[in-house]
Amino acid sequence: MFDIHMTRLHELTVVIYAFSVLLYFFDFIHHNRKANRAAFWLLAFVWILQTVFLFLYMMKTGRFPVLTIFEGLYFYAWVLVTLSLGINRLLRVDFIVFFTNILGFIVMVIHTFAPVQYGSHIIGQKLMSELLLIHITMAILSYGAFSLSFVFSLLYLFQYDLLKKKKWGKRLMRLADLTKLENLSYLLAVIGVPMLILSLILGLQWAILKVPGMSWYDAKVIGSFIVLTTYSIYLYLRIGRNLAGKTLALWNVGSFLIVLINFFLFGQLSSFHIWNS
Repeated sequence: MFDIHMTRLHELTVVIYAFSVLLYFFDFIHHNRKANRAAFWLLAFVWILQTVFLFLYMMKTGRFPVLTIFEGLYFYAWVLVTLSLGINRLLRVDFIVFFTNILGFIVMVIHTFAPVQYGSHIIGQKLMSELLLIHITMAILSYGAFSLSFVFSLLYLFQYDLLKKKKWGKRLMRLADLTKLENLSYLLAVIGVPMLILSLILGLQWAILKVPGMSWYDAKVIGSFIVLTTYSIYLYLRIGRNLAGKTLALWNVGSFLIVLINFFLFGQLSSFHIWNS
């Protein structure tokens, strides 16, 4: 019973941690103070849950939990969260907190979903299924964000063409202005990229544990990283190069075509990427 409750506590912690990292990413990209504050309080809640687990585990074992690699991983994740919270409150170095917690989240995922730490084989198998489920769900949600971003870019290109050809009419009036379409397309890409990153982290963790000898040259693995790269370049062009307009919209459309290729073609070519655990 204790193991089951601890499993649920870990899963809740990972989910909240993921939301915190997503919000920190949004603040990193968009300089949004509200997102930063929300991310901080979610991270604080993660720290509370981690601390509760540490005390419960110490009460059960009667010792400090650092004697095994899995205990050490959990304590390491707790230390990273503790330090990042302290840095955020004392030094106000927000980007340090963001990058520190990407590492902390990876460590937390490895600890939570590594089945050998649990005495029950059934619990371990159940965790593997849940890990795969979370990975697939986050991947699909990121693809959904990219799909909407693609639609807004298409509308942008359509509106741009109408304005360039001076085709005034009801169709033009029904479309949003170019700035709004471009901003919505960008915002959805900002949402999709960190979700895809977290999905890849979870997916790689599942594959390493469940697919011995997994080939890193698998079509689906390569395709997923190509998708991540193209959308990361899109964000860089928008933020780092201040690129806007038709060129950026075309890049976004091209990036989504890679999403479709990865989803429909590379999935069929993959040697292990199937919809089951």
